Amino acid sequence: MQPILRRNALVLWVLPLTAVAQNRQPDGLPAPPPAGADRADVTLPNGKSQRDEILKAEHEQNLKDAARLASLADELKEAMEKEDRFVLSLNTIKKAEEIEKLARKILGRMRHD
Repeated sequence: MQPILRRNALVLWVLPLTAVAQNRQPDGLPAPPPAGADRADVTLPNGKSQRDEILKAEHEQNLKDAARLASLADELKEAMEKEDRFVLSLNTIKKAEEIEKLARKILGRMRHD
């Protein structure tokens, strides 16, 4: 009985050490990066920050997409006003889906997904 207890105690003592040795937390997840380990900002050959250039390009694309979104919403409103309350055309449904898709793209860029 005593050797089994010792063996189990040894196993319970060694398991956390192996998790530390593998740079993992005891629950199996990888250890988080150190607090000061932010991504290093890459400088482009023209001297500008790569991160700033990416953000600028995303902002410009968001503005274009927002303008397209506004025009699609107006088109959808006009189409729905023309149609009967019981019947919607396939084109109207496709416009609504395109609006949803475009809105998700903009939101994804804003969240940096």
